[in-house]
Amino acid sequence: MAINQETPPFATHSPQNLRQAIVRYLRDEVPEFQRLWELRQKVMGWENPEGDRFFERQRQVADHADKKTARQFFNMMKGIGREMHRVTNIFRINSIRPSILDMCMAPGGFLATALESNPGARAVGFSLPRREGGHNVLLQRSPDISLKFLDITMLAEDMGRFGIPNEHPDAGKFLPRQFTPEQAFDLVICDGQVLREHPRATYRESREARRLILTQLALGLEHTRPGGSMIILLHKVEAPASARLLYTFEQFASVQLFKHTRFHAKRSSFYMLATNIRKDCLEATTAIREWKRMWDIATFGTDEEYREMLCMDDQDADLFVKEFGPRLAVLGKHVWEIQGDALAKAPFLQQQGSPDRNGGRSDLPVL
Repeated sequence: MAINQETPPFATHSPQNLRQAIVRYLRDEVPEFQRLWELRQKVMGWENPEGDRFFERQRQVADHADKKTARQFFNMMKGIGREMHRVTNIFRINSIRPSILDMCMAPGGFLATALESNPGARAVGFSLPRREGGHNVLLQRSPDISLKFLDITMLAEDMGRFGIPNEHPDAGKFLPRQFTPEQAFDLVICDGQVLREHPRATYRESREARRLILTQLALGLEHTRPGGSMIILLHKVEAPASARLLYTFEQFASVQLFKHTRFHAKRSSFYMLATNIRKDCLEATTAIREWKRMWDIATFGTDEEYREMLCMDDQDADLFVKEFGPRLAVLGKHVWEIQGDALAKAPFLQQQGSPDRNGGRSDLPVL
């Protein structure tokens, strides 16, 4: 889990038609979303410069975290994990020797909670090396925990790419296979985010968030044991690709959403919890194959190929909302309520009046 982060995946290049269709439906049908939408208008841009300063200060603290701040973040993530487990029982593993995979582990708060809930479990954790902008691992070391310090977005062989063009900007940086075909885990944690301090090739700047989430999804699901669980960090339930991802997982798993009522409550982040995963069914294998294809385009494709890939999310917008809108409303209601309550209590909004339903900006950044 990254302390400092860029704009989350699915927040940029969102298909406008689908985004507008989803927002229009939710504003009409879900009071909790309409309230949150109005509060967002008041927070962002010229209407509330104090709100801008609040979130900028948070980014500055994250970018320059000292040891004390890093420890606080580690403990916060343990707190989120414990509350998530109390509410959903997500960390309980019914296995003789539980196994856990954390795709983006440092500083290790979530994995610590998972291990705390499953004494004797084995774990594999990936983390960006410190020399590349990664964070210190604060998780207590153990022979049962295998840590691998590398950039998971460069796992070309695991993602199905074996031939690397010599002229590619990262030609010498792609990595050999890290997973064996039969390797499987009871619980997979996918909560990594792009680090602003991570140096990378220019072509990756606008694509990195998507490359990272696609890697986590594809390899995470591929190596989940049948009947296992996944925890996936996302932003904005109503974002087109977030909504489509929820729809996809509902084809082969039981899905619920979780958002802590205190930590990161003002932000749009939430966790998708997928349990009882049928990873060998056609829908799951198709999803894995598609995520790997999209990663390949985001890594090796031209700008035109990448734009075409992003536009695919915009197809059949009205049909998608008609079929999945009611379920999306049920899934997201509590998340929107929590964020709305937190924003309404924020000091920078206390002196603000309620906005007009049709006022404000439409090009909202992630919040």
